Amino acid sequence: MIILKGANFIMANDKKLVAAITDMEKDFPQWYTDVVKKAELTDYSSVKGCMIIKPHGYAIWERIQRTLDDKFKETGHENVYMPMFIPESLLQKEKDHVEGFAPEVAWVTQGGNNELQERLCVRPTSETLFCDHYKNIIHSYRDLPKLYNQWCSVVRWEKTTRPFLRTMEFLWQEGHTAHATAEESEAETIKMLNIYADFLRDTLAIPVIKGEKTEKERFAGAKSTYTIESLMHDGKALQSGTSHNFGDGFAKAFDIQFTDKDNTLKHVYQTSWGMTTRMIGAIIMVHGDDNGLVLPPRIAPVQIMVVPIQQKKEGVLDKAFELRDRLIKSGFSVKVDDSDKSPGWKFADCEMRGIPLRVEIGPKDMENNQAVLVRRDTHEKTVVSLDELEAKAAELLDTIQHDMLEKARKHRDAHTYTALGWDEFVETINTKPGFVKAMWCGCQECEDKIKEVTGATSRCMPFEQETLSDKCVCCGKPAKKMVYWGRAY
Repeated sequence: MIILKGANFIMANDKKLVAAITDMEKDFPQWYTDVVKKAELTDYSSVKGCMIIKPHGYAIWERIQRTLDDKFKETGHENVYMPMFIPESLLQKEKDHVEGFAPEVAWVTQGGNNELQERLCVRPTSETLFCDHYKNIIHSYRDLPKLYNQWCSVVRWEKTTRPFLRTMEFLWQEGHTAHATAEESEAETIKMLNIYADFLRDTLAIPVIKGEKTEKERFAGAKSTYTIESLMHDGKALQSGTSHNFGDGFAKAFDIQFTDKDNTLKHVYQTSWGMTTRMIGAIIMVHGDDNGLVLPPRIAPVQIMVVPIQQKKEGVLDKAFELRDRLIKSGFSVKVDDSDKSPGWKFADCEMRGIPLRVEIGPKDMENNQAVLVRRDTHEKTVVSLDELEAKAAELLDTIQHDMLEKARKHRDAHTYTALGWDEFVETINTKPGFVKAMWCGCQECEDKIKEVTGATSRCMPFEQETLSDKCVCCGKPAKKMVYWGRAY
């Protein structure tokens, strides 16, 4: 086995065959847009602010969906589907909830040629629909818990949009559960947050900070909101998944009661939790490079691309498809690029699409009973005997997955700073993109001032608290919590 390092295997002339992308260090937003477009993840639609998710982009979402859906079902959750329209009277039942979503709601006021007697909201989220359903089906403690999830799209009338990160319509899952006790509800909320955190770490190779949102950043109508926060390459934070404990607030608003074991009427306790197509944006911004998308093997729709070299020569294509079939039989997702493009174009296309591992096979390789394996993340080449192909491919894919997580973790840790005083905090936010850990007194006035002066928001109060000092970084009063702060998407 021979390992070749450091060589740029795509010649300049070949790179021109695949459209170049902007240098991420020069213009990160444009780099992101270039990757989304040129990796063929999305396209613009005729509806401003909405995106067309193309096959490569949707295949990534399908992998996310399948993995999460399996995890939800392993923990007893069932999939349901609710209507996409919510009557205005139903939405108005929970005051804080409707006020929180009012600026983003899209309304249907006419059906055919007739004006509707009551406006219909196009769902921005489905709490009210689940509550209305639960009050009709929950009567006894024997009916609990209700562990439901739905996969759907929602609409939020955003002013500024960007593919995957913020669009007027996006895909997601939203879990909605009902429980007999506050303790069960809290346990469910934390359990689902941990499922999200483990999924990002183990499948998307993205490390996260777990914690609780401040009251200001809490989901409208929730008793508490827990979050996982990840850091993008440009130092901005991304809220990557949330889990909300509603307590019995929604149950009281919608009169969801059950007869308990002691024969008394009680209100249920509820949770809600969700993850969206925004995670595709996170994958791009955490792992991508100047050659395009870089996909962790466990989420890549195509894990291995077999590229035949001099494919018109006798036996080369047959051997490429033979290797494909062998690898598929071993459990990998594999394709052969048998297009009439040059090998250099195919290499660049694999790079752009983020395919984790490339297998090159040509006449000389066949003579020597070998293939060349190329890692997407490091461009490292390995010459391996065809007799060891499956074992080496498995080893490399596991290594890629591990190394991508460690690289992302090192980047996050290197861009996490501590600030003890106000001047230090402002300077750090303005000059060092990333997370800033600082103490907070718990007052919204300080939270508002930080956002007004620096543009940073509280990302979370981490579960793993540190006492950096005994004073609030903003006002100097006694501190209550250590908070991660940062500018965010």
